[in-house]
Amino acid sequence: MKLIYRGKTKDVYLLEDGNYLLKFKDDVTGENGVFDPGANTVGLTMEGAGRAGLRLSKMFFEKLKARGIPTHYIDADIEAATMTVLPAEVFGKGVEVICRYRAVGSFLRRYGGYVQEGQPLDAFVEITLKDDQRGDPPITDEGLAMLGILSLEECREVKRLTREISAIIKEELAEKGLELYDIKLEFGRAGKDGRIILIDEISGGNMRVYKDGVFVEPLELERLMLDNG
Repeated sequence: MKLIYRGKTKDVYLLEDGNYLLKFKDDVTGENGVFDPGANTVGLTMEGAGRAGLRLSKMFFEKLKARGIPTHYIDADIEAATMTVLPAEVFGKGVEVICRYRAVGSFLRRYGGYVQEGQPLDAFVEITLKDDQRGDPPITDEGLAMLGILSLEECREVKRLTREISAIIKEELAEKGLELYDIKLEFGRAGKDGRIILIDEISGGNMRVYKDGVFVEPLELERLMLDNG
């Protein structure tokens, strides 16, 4: 297999059959040693974070598959910390889609003059450009269409999928007494028809989850969701 890309939290390899292999790392995003799913830098290394993220991703992807949600997931090898996925073309140089149920993180930093910390939000969806140098700037649907990144129709489909996927994940977390505050998703185009599918991962490193008002760390989230003991 051929190394294609070294990312902050995982590396991407091209397989001989044309599919891709994602190798999960124990690095998580954050600043000054504090975890932050919205950060542009690796903030700390948490032993076991890679496999924990993969276990959660596997669980969520399989639940989405059962609901008929289109994703890039094929299978996962927990011991090797790898996930095999379908090839997909990212939008432009990559975009991130955030679904927010409460006002925290960058949303609170930007709009704190109008909201209180933790204030409920009605599945507010925003799209940002993946651009570390420029701080992942938010962009409107019209801006995405004008720059040739997504069409207005694709923007509507991405937002529809984001709300549907986020609601499913929120529901799964609620069954364990956990509350989803926000989640970051990524999408791409797949196949000759350019169908929009969910890509990347669905793990504690991509979301803020709270239990009884207290933030749940990614490794603890994996334990709470998957520990049957």
